[in-house]
Amino acid sequence: MAKDERVLTQYRRKVTEDSYAEIRELYKAHSVAEDNRDIGGLLATLAPDCVYELCQTGDRWEGHDGAARFYTELLTAFPDIVFNLRNIVIGPQGVFEEADVTATWKGTWRGREPSGEHVEFRVLILFPYDEQEKLFSGERVYIFPEELLERGSVEALAG
Repeated sequence: MAKDERVLTQYRRKVTEDSYAEIRELYKAHSVAEDNRDIGGLLATLAPDCVYELCQTGDRWEGHDGAARFYTELLTAFPDIVFNLRNIVIGPQGVFEEADVTATWKGTWRGREPSGEHVEFRVLILFPYDEQEKLFSGERVYIFPEELLERGSVEALAG
């Protein structure tokens, strides 16, 4: 299927009470598992062929093994990470969230050594919904300020 056809297919998905409730409950289960640092619980909300992507860098983690690596590194690097939800949209295509994040950088993340500093940043995350699997097909993540994604200094992130 051509890329435009895939988007049109997503666009044309019908919203029903059942589909909305199903996707909402899946998102809640994902969020609770993340808050509990439960990698198995997170993977249970993801399709086997899920993809995690940091959109600004192109970094990708594929499948359950990739998602487990992504979350293990993230939760090790930022063990006290908190996502404070600012906005959320739930529909038949999935979930989109905007959150303010606070954490202490205590472990290596994306090859960068920890600063030990308190950091604050914003994330925009799309959780595309896989209708066949009835699970999320991963996450497309945008991080601001983008300095967190660079290999250099983190002074701009210290809160």
